[in-house]
Order: sequence, then C-alpha cells, then structure tokens
Amino acid sequence: MADTNSAAYEAHFTRSPAQLFGGAGWKRLTAFRVDGTGVLLGGAPARYHTQTALVPWQDITALVTWQQRMTGSAMNYIGVRRRPGAPLLPGPNAALTPEKTAGLAPQVDHELFLASRAVNLWRLDPELLRTAVQAFAPNVPILDAG
Repeated sequence: MADTNSAAYEAHFTRSPAQLFGGAGWKRLTAFRVDGTGVLLGGAPARYHTQTALVPWQDITALVTWQQRMTGSAMNYIGVRRRPGAPLLPGPNAALTPEKTAGLAPQVDHELFLASRAVNLWRLDPELLRTAVQAFAPNVPILDAG
C-alpha cells in the first residue's frame, strides 16, 4: 500500500460561525478525506464531532457522486457505497427513512444517501479524488449517479 500521506486527498470546510456555536472552535474542519485508512466523511460544521464518520476501505465497494435536485438548482453530493452488513454511520442524514430519501433523491438507494455528504462549504476536486483512490484502493470505482 502507498504512503498514507503522499497521495492523500483532503478538502476542508470554509470556516463559519456555525462551527463556533457548534463547539468545533475556529480550527480547519476536514469535510472529506481519502487516505490509506479509507474515506472520512466530515460532519456538518455545527455538529462536526457527532456526525463525522471514517469508512475503512474494506467496507467500501464504490465512491459515488450524485445530485439532489431542488427547485431551480441542485446540490452535489459524494457518498460511499458500502458492503452489505457494514455498520451504520453517524451523519446529518442518519434519521431519514427510506421513504424520505427516495423522495429527495430517487436515483440513489437509501444506504448510499445515508453514507453521503453534501459538497457544501467545500469544493470537491475530481482529479485529486481519482489520484487518491487509485493510490489507496485501485479496485474501488468512482461512479456518477447523476
């Protein structure tokens, strides 16, 4: 396996007052990270510590980008498709029902929706993402679910 730092990809949230009020302080919060241990899905800045999840490579079958259509716009997401039986992840969507996620984004399954994060207050760099996944988990595909 490659060195865990040389090809790692890490994106940070733009600092906001929400993280101060949520108890995370004014430090840089990692929104998304790919490294030798797996994929870190950062929690929302105001609830960062309780919603952040680290998904190990052995639980990941694919990374998936997708969009949630909203009136007049769309929100970009990235998620991890995980092996059956993988433990539940904390996150901002953890309490949503299958019916609710089907209504919000019918093109993705419920488990993927729960294991996804909005690309909001940070930027996803597709090229750096591909490079990191190729370095650490070359058999894990990056898919686009639209």
